[in-house]
Amino acid sequence: MSGPLQGLKIIEFGGIGPGPFCAMMLADMGADVIRLDRKTDKGKDRGQGSFLASGRRGVLHRGRRSIAVDLKSPEDVQRVLTLIDGADAIIEGFRPGVMERLGLGPDALLARNPRLVYGRMTGWGQDGPLAQAAGHDINYIALSGALSLIGRAEGGPVAPPAMVGDLGGGGMMLAFGIVCALLEAHASGRGQVVDAAITDGTALLTSIVCDLKALGLWKNERQANLLDGGSHFYDTYQCSDGKWISIAALEPQFYALLLEKLSISDPEFQRQRDPVAWPTLKRKIIDIFRSQPSAHWCTLLEGTDACFAPVLTLEEAAHHPHNKARDTFFERDGVLQPSPAPRFSRTVPERPGPAPFIGEHDDELL
Repeated sequence: MSGPLQGLKIIEFGGIGPGPFCAMMLADMGADVIRLDRKTDKGKDRGQGSFLASGRRGVLHRGRRSIAVDLKSPEDVQRVLTLIDGADAIIEGFRPGVMERLGLGPDALLARNPRLVYGRMTGWGQDGPLAQAAGHDINYIALSGALSLIGRAEGGPVAPPAMVGDLGGGGMMLAFGIVCALLEAHASGRGQVVDAAITDGTALLTSIVCDLKALGLWKNERQANLLDGGSHFYDTYQCSDGKWISIAALEPQFYALLLEKLSISDPEFQRQRDPVAWPTLKRKIIDIFRSQPSAHWCTLLEGTDACFAPVLTLEEAAHHPHNKARDTFFERDGVLQPSPAPRFSRTVPERPGPAPFIGEHDDELL
């Protein structure tokens, strides 16, 4: 592997969702990530056993090696400890206390490997009244306040598919935390525990809304604000062919260009920043965009400073000229998936390899 994290060894205790996404990000950047899977599943395709397991052709498990172990077996625990002795970091996503009961808690592992970064991924965190409760993405983003911000005024909150909580507030935050701790350990020679709670990370993602609220520019209502589809110049609109486009003409000069491109001369549209006028102006602009198919609006607006983009499916996004030019997506074994991000000028990561079968690398690693 190549990439900015080349030379680092990460041990991932098998889990679902945010933990694998964190491990995928680190592996994408060149880290040698070894996933510990359940021995009872050895040899299986990851498409079996879990509704979030992904199989040989999966995305979240790409680019790493797998060994199968039984964490209730003293012999296998010793094998795991030997691997961890030479590791830079671990990733685990069990409920608080489980790793300690297995003899693999932070105190035990840091005593053996003082430089180890111990990454812990949970929904609620390692402590607090809900720490031992089960939950999933929608619960975590609900408690953090993020879910209340997403949706239309006439309906209830709408949960994005595990992106805001599990991946953004969870796995990505843990990956960031692990890299921060590894940088500090390089200077101090001492590892530490990284407690990544999805509720904490998702709360952090609401920072821009907290900023707007502090400025008096956000109301606790959906579709009533500048950036939530409340304004007529920052929203999605359906075209005559049923497809959708997006507009984000926030700045006055971009808004003026949008009006020019749409041949709008109605003086009412000069009330851009007046929330009282937004509902009326939105009804008018809805009719404009419904009058033509999406291709018309792409020809007219795409690539201009009117701040426009079509709303694409993943398959459509992969074939868009801009994404194709940047290789934003790639296919492996017939599976469409996003390329590693961000980009680096010198330590360029390789294209990730496929997900391993469970226990595929037992002989190689054990």
